[in-house]
Amino acid sequence: MTRYALRHHTAYSYGRAVDLASHLLHLSPRPVPGQRVEAATILVAPDSGYRVDGHDHFGNGVTWLFLEAPHAAFEVTLIATVDVAFAPPPPDGATPPWEAVRAAAMRPEGWDAAEFALPSALAPADRGAGAYAARSFPPGRPVLAGLRELCGRIRRDFAFKPGVTTISTPVATVLALRAGVCQDFAHLMIAGLRAIGLPARYASGYVRTRPPPGQKRRQGADQSHAWVGCWLGPDHGWVDLDPTNDLVVSDEHLLLGWGRDYADVSPVKGILLGGGRQGLEVSVDLVPVDEEEVA
Repeated sequence: MTRYALRHHTAYSYGRAVDLASHLLHLSPRPVPGQRVEAATILVAPDSGYRVDGHDHFGNGVTWLFLEAPHAAFEVTLIATVDVAFAPPPPDGATPPWEAVRAAAMRPEGWDAAEFALPSALAPADRGAGAYAARSFPPGRPVLAGLRELCGRIRRDFAFKPGVTTISTPVATVLALRAGVCQDFAHLMIAGLRAIGLPARYASGYVRTRPPPGQKRRQGADQSHAWVGCWLGPDHGWVDLDPTNDLVVSDEHLLLGWGRDYADVSPVKGILLGGGRQGLEVSVDLVPVDEEEVA
């Protein structure tokens, strides 16, 4: 188990004062098997006139804010201590054929996975993505073997290039560019799996800032990260795979929450009255507590 100290700071500056603002935050680390939240605090400046903490449709922790006083800047800081040790998945050969998982998702035993087999705005059942994914799923292949191969192919075939896409870039464009960032690769993998009938969900969180000794720095560190939750059927449940780094999620990732795609779990989004041109700065530090103490 690794205990992490997490700090995620988001700062908006506005060309002119914002008169009113409503914000929705997905910045509460999610308690799940393999992840224990020791402490988590969300600090907001200026102070919100109205704040409610609760949960969304997917069970993620959310915070609703309403700022009714004029302000020229808005800052949100998440500070948390979280223990992480996700269990390893079963052996590839112990998982059922992918066709059996596809069929199970449409039966009663797939009640918690079925909605993630359906297309969404940012991760549709794209035909090109489906053809790309299908190469990893010949008839009868154990589902986890196919998922691992697809994850690795995305890591090899696509270049990590910030700035060539936006969060709304279509999956088809990412497929043509063969480049993007973690959100693009997650959407691509999810879209491909949905196109062949397999449930997949978008996971939002972080990957450790500094790699373990002797390993390469992970792509997507120092910022919000994204990966893919994949359903292995009713007997094995979900496993998380990171196509940006070709990793099975174990002890280097910290989960905020999941949804159908990025739009469901965007860390900070809002509606403003006023504000004009915006500036944005984001910084993330995810460091094991013992390394933080040494530093």
